[in-house]
Amino acid sequence: MSVGTFDAWDAAVLISILIISALIGIYYRYTGGKQKTTKEYLMADKSMTTFPVSFSLMASFMSAISLMGVSNESYQFGTMFCVINIAYWSSTPIAAYIFLPVFYRMQTTSVYEYLERRFGQATRLCASLAFTIQMVLYMGIALYAPALALEAVTGIPRSTAILVIGLVCTFYSTLGGLKAVLITDVFQSFLMFAAIFAVIAVSGIKAGGLGAIWQVAAERGRLEITEFSLDPTVRHTWWSLIIGGMVTYLSLYGVNQTQVQRLLSVHNLKSAQSALWWNVPILGLLSFSTIFSGLAIFYYYRNCDPLLEGRIKSRDQLMPLFAVDTMGQYPGLCGLFVSGIFSASLSSISSAVTSLSAVTLEDYLKPLYKVIFKRTLIDSKSTLPTKVVAFIFGLLCIGLAFGAGSLGGVLQASLTIFGVVGGPLLAVFTLGVCTTRSNQRGVLLGFWISIIFAFFIGFGGPKPKPQTLTFSTSGCGNTTSFVAEDLRLATESSRVATEQEYLWLYRLSYLWFSVLGFLIALVIGYSASRVLTYLKWADNSQIYLDKYRKQLDYDLFAPPLSRRWRRQEQERAQSIQDEIFTKLTEQ
Repeated sequence: MSVGTFDAWDAAVLISILIISALIGIYYRYTGGKQKTTKEYLMADKSMTTFPVSFSLMASFMSAISLMGVSNESYQFGTMFCVINIAYWSSTPIAAYIFLPVFYRMQTTSVYEYLERRFGQATRLCASLAFTIQMVLYMGIALYAPALALEAVTGIPRSTAILVIGLVCTFYSTLGGLKAVLITDVFQSFLMFAAIFAVIAVSGIKAGGLGAIWQVAAERGRLEITEFSLDPTVRHTWWSLIIGGMVTYLSLYGVNQTQVQRLLSVHNLKSAQSALWWNVPILGLLSFSTIFSGLAIFYYYRNCDPLLEGRIKSRDQLMPLFAVDTMGQYPGLCGLFVSGIFSASLSSISSAVTSLSAVTLEDYLKPLYKVIFKRTLIDSKSTLPTKVVAFIFGLLCIGLAFGAGSLGGVLQASLTIFGVVGGPLLAVFTLGVCTTRSNQRGVLLGFWISIIFAFFIGFGGPKPKPQTLTFSTSGCGNTTSFVAEDLRLATESSRVATEQEYLWLYRLSYLWFSVLGFLIALVIGYSASRVLTYLKWADNSQIYLDKYRKQLDYDLFAPPLSRRWRRQEQERAQSIQDEIFTKLTEQ
């Protein structure tokens, strides 16, 4: 693979970003409360404001995967993916006004403590275990993506890049806690936007304006947003992007520990809801900018695709290759781009590390300590083991990054991971906050069946490869060998697809994985709960405040439902009083 130049100016910019990120961690280690309590270390002492949290919400999951994956998406498949932004806007009210108030009332460090209060300890442990697996897998992908970038533009071995990025991120997130992570997220978010805008600006200069980029994209069939097919095997349609996007977004921004932990670090509920709303336009700006950057890259390589030319091994490397090919004449600009990719990964990994350490402390270490020592682990003694856990998860992330390349494109791989676990988890929380008849045994039955099914369709195989749009090698010079090789691969792929019958479930769009997991867990969980209650094999006594099961614990349920049920209860009580008063009057 041909690699470009990465000069001293570029290296200086990249090293500066590393130093600044590390210094932020050191600063918050020795200021304020000096991270001596878990409240400050894991919850930022509940003193954060809307602005940094809104940027952190975006940066936590829309990181290097978005910068490289979404641009590659529009380069290969067109602009259809932009429709997912509708899902972001339509899901935010549900996250802000249905789920968030419930968690904010409880003020817990781990969001899964809600599940123990609502269903029982077994549900809490199962959910936190699923979350841990989900985030550990995601960390591997998030670290693998920028390692690809550095390998493409600098020639640094992928293993070296993984180690450097992983260790720096582990250092500042372990040392500075959630405050350091939130502030570095803001800093790194601006670098992410700088990287994207640099790609668009350089391509626009070479094209003589952004209009030329748009025109070429239209001529080559990249401007496609009219896929309304009802066929669930079509990779991207309006229905899969909106419905699948809503379930994925809610599983991340509604009930995911990483995001809820950030929202609970804000001093009041209204500010937390504002942070969630402000996250949407920031997220949308990054989404549309990154999609357009893919079109900008396509303009530059419109007549000589680098993969067919043999310059790169994967199209996930397109964006960093473009940076080296075009930004070399601007001192330090390529370094700024790589820093943006680098920072994007740091934000995701550090967010995952802090959330995983919080879950490990609250859901595993504290209960285990209580069983062994017969007393509660006090807050002042919790910080050190929490930091040790954060450090261990950082090292685990580095290890998993070495195997992340086998999962395919970074964007689809990350969304698959979130889908197969996020859908069933969202269903468990939905049954908790929206129903009174769901119980632990029924919910767990639905959850595990849906998890097994979602992993089966998400990571089983073989699966057909998605069909990309056309690429050209007419401007590569000696194109004969490229075209011949391309035709050979296309013919072989067609032959394999004809000879091999793919299971229908394996041909489904990856965006439906989360939806199916959600629906299976929801339907089976609720139905099984009703059957088990009828057979008197399960009950819901924990949702009542009295032993007679008359006074419902309204704090466990979504505010609109709580208000409705409370009003109905008051009306029934008033009706009984009126009836008693009428009888007494008649006597």
